[in-house]
Amino acid sequence: MKFLKQFFLRLFSSFLIFLIPFSSAIAEEKTTKQIMITHGLQSVDVKHDDKTVKIMRVQDKKNEIAPFYRKTTRGTIQSMHPFKPHAVETIGEREIIDYIKKMSEGDNSIIIIDSRTPAWVKRSGMIPGAVNIPFTQFSNSESTLEIMEDEFEVIPGETFNFSNAKTLVMYCNGNWCGQSPTAIRKLLSMGYPAAKIKYFRGGMQSWAALGLTVIATSPQ
Repeated sequence: MKFLKQFFLRLFSSFLIFLIPFSSAIAEEKTTKQIMITHGLQSVDVKHDDKTVKIMRVQDKKNEIAPFYRKTTRGTIQSMHPFKPHAVETIGEREIIDYIKKMSEGDNSIIIIDSRTPAWVKRSGMIPGAVNIPFTQFSNSESTLEIMEDEFEVIPGETFNFSNAKTLVMYCNGNWCGQSPTAIRKLLSMGYPAAKIKYFRGGMQSWAALGLTVIATSPQ
């Protein structure tokens, strides 16, 4: 009986340890009624075109994903790690927000790249802090080399010098879209270090599904 009593006391204590943070999260939601990015974080101030933009989730609890992203028959599903044997890191929303924040705070070694063609960007907007370099610009070695030199600070020579090359955080429409994977594969074939490429697999669809801030682009 003594053994059973101790066992149930330990089990109850473990349950309380699990329940306390869960209850705190529920209490926070009831008290603040805010839609959070993560526990304790509602928004992040970043820069886009030298203007301050607040990344946060839509606070209207009736908000729904745009009809544009409801279609389920597009593309083919990308692997979680589609660049093997190259060790390109696949990241999620919280990681790309961290990269945007670092860049906004002055870290010039990072660039956020929307790899979609302009028509897609015009249709659905873009992630704050990103620049649009369409995957079609990586279609051949000559144009890819030009981008690497002009935008990514790769130093050409008999062999490329990637010591000061930027960390590229690349995305497209989502896990069904092949635009950023196509650009990434071309960069890898040119010798760009896999450790300096990050693939946001969820892309705009995942970003929009969470109601995160989108930068609308003006019609050309």
